[in-house]
Amino acid sequence: MAKKKFYVVWKGRKKGVFTSWNDCKKQIDGFEGAQYKSFINKKEAEDALKKNYIDYKGKNTKKVTLTATEKAAYGSPILESISVDAACAGNPGKMEYRGVLTHNKKQIFIKGPFKKGTNNIGEFLALVHGIALLKSKNNTSTPIYSDSKIAMSWVKKKQCRTNIVFDASNKDLLELIKRAEKWLNENTYTNPILKWETKAWGEIPADFGRK
Repeated sequence: MAKKKFYVVWKGRKKGVFTSWNDCKKQIDGFEGAQYKSFINKKEAEDALKKNYIDYKGKNTKKVTLTATEKAAYGSPILESISVDAACAGNPGKMEYRGVLTHNKKQIFIKGPFKKGTNNIGEFLALVHGIALLKSKNNTSTPIYSDSKIAMSWVKKKQCRTNIVFDASNKDLLELIKRAEKWLNENTYTNPILKWETKAWGEIPADFGRK
């Protein structure tokens, strides 16, 4: 018997989580630019709906379980480091981000909530905040962990490549993004920006725990 799947539609005639392919198909067939994906767990599907389609595009949503040998291949995270993460209720929605000390999860900064944000924007701002904080303390070597490849690429390109629409309700967020981009273009840093390997190490220490 085939396992039950849950279908998330981010962009279609109707957004939501659907419990059958036929119901999902009704929302996306003939709909230009439809965004959808299947999940094997209802909770994961509901959480995914609150995030961005781009976070899941092209990714295998089956739960990955690594063997001891596979985990060993990733090694261990550097504990003397900073970890950053973001949380967003909706897409766009109320967003906040923070940074913690990796070894004990002590919070060192938190910002938000901001209206009409996205998880990717929060991850980007958290990384820039962490980099700038370390630079202000003349710390040039402490690594920063993020579990977002997208945010890491935006930082590398010195640009927040979001496509959300800004208006009066989230102009403060736009100003923060502009300030972060300006900082990246006017400053240099040598702190390593590292990918947090969730499948080997569990959730990143800065995780808000709302999954």
